[in-house]
Amino acid sequence: MKNIIFIITITLLYVIPVNANDIKEYTLDNGLKVIVSEDHKAPIATFQVWYKVGSKHDPGRKSGMSHLLEHMMFKGSKNYENKIFSRLIQSNGGIDNAFTTKDYTMYYETLPSNKIEIALKLEADRMYNLLLKEKDLKDEKNVVMEERRLRYEDDPQNSLYEEVVATAFKIHPYRNPVIGWMPEIKSITQKDLIKHYKSYYCPKNSFIVIVGDVIADEIFNKVKKYFSNIPICSSLPLKISLKEPQQKGEKRVYLKKEAKLPYILIAYHVPSFPHKDSVVLDVLSVILSGKSGRFYNSIVRREKIAIDVFAFYDGLKTDPYLFFIGGTVKPKVDFKKLEKALYKELEKLKNVPPTEKEVQKAKNQIIASFIMEQDSIFFQAELIGMFEILGQWSLKDVYLNRLREVTPMDVQAVVKKYFIQDNKTVGVLIPNNNAIRRK
Repeated sequence: MKNIIFIITITLLYVIPVNANDIKEYTLDNGLKVIVSEDHKAPIATFQVWYKVGSKHDPGRKSGMSHLLEHMMFKGSKNYENKIFSRLIQSNGGIDNAFTTKDYTMYYETLPSNKIEIALKLEADRMYNLLLKEKDLKDEKNVVMEERRLRYEDDPQNSLYEEVVATAFKIHPYRNPVIGWMPEIKSITQKDLIKHYKSYYCPKNSFIVIVGDVIADEIFNKVKKYFSNIPICSSLPLKISLKEPQQKGEKRVYLKKEAKLPYILIAYHVPSFPHKDSVVLDVLSVILSGKSGRFYNSIVRREKIAIDVFAFYDGLKTDPYLFFIGGTVKPKVDFKKLEKALYKELEKLKNVPPTEKEVQKAKNQIIASFIMEQDSIFFQAELIGMFEILGQWSLKDVYLNRLREVTPMDVQAVVKKYFIQDNKTVGVLIPNNNAIRRK
């Protein structure tokens, strides 16, 4: 499965803008929405099924349910045995994969356009006819638990990330990792998965995005052929609408693990798109991060107290999430020195807004990322899907329009508003063999 890691580049999130005039939207009688964008530059097409279920929908004490179900989607359905799905795609010159996030699960196939119907047939079958065998579940739980051990429990920085997020959120299910907590993964039963599958994997709780060398009306008729007989959702669970209470004091968490150097991760509660401050936070993250950013120039180059520093923000969440800053100190440097240096850079922005040149450069970088990926039909489709999850795929145009309007004063205002002591959670990784002690 696709590895969803903590630090990802902004380029991955914001790709080519698709002209709204090139996109057609359809809806089947059972509620399944189909979005098609024609792109005839090459004889290939990508087919994506988006289910509006992610880790935030996992039932209580069963974290990791949605991610485990994603794994089970490849273990066989009524008409296609285990391992047949990917073999059929690959034997026809295509690729397939899937990933789960906090808000959704997405499955995709990219194939020569004259073979894309194969993806429709396979995805329709597993939307309704998944087997979910007990033996397969037992095997796949072991796979997921090993994945958790390797990617999180044996990775000090990812472990700290989990601790910080779980501490930052008091009640919102974003506090749980997508992969789940180990004891809760172990507790998931076949009955649990069947209920989760029947609750969320249905036409009205999903949508399809197709981009590539297809004729919109023709491909929709093929979708209709395979998906129209899937029953309408009988009873979707209530939508998750928990609102995280305002944080009213700094939180701190310390994690002792085998590691070479101390590492610090600081998280601030911030809104997500389409909140008006979201695009400003995107601009801020670019101003602060990267080797030409403020953090690196000041803390790594001039002060020479850190090996690396970063700022990261993912605003494409359905609920408010977090803005992260942090870094790894140099040997023999106290993590407190790095922490103070990070705050110092934020205070500079509170006192004096960034220059017009800095803001324009950041906006140019974000907009350029739209253009750089313009030949990728996969990212075109993913862009449509991500904004559709937020409410409507056309929100991507709203995003770009708002981005162009961001000013230095806007950036200063969000730093003053969100980057305050009472709104942050600080995580510190302390190597077991290091003399640094918690005070």
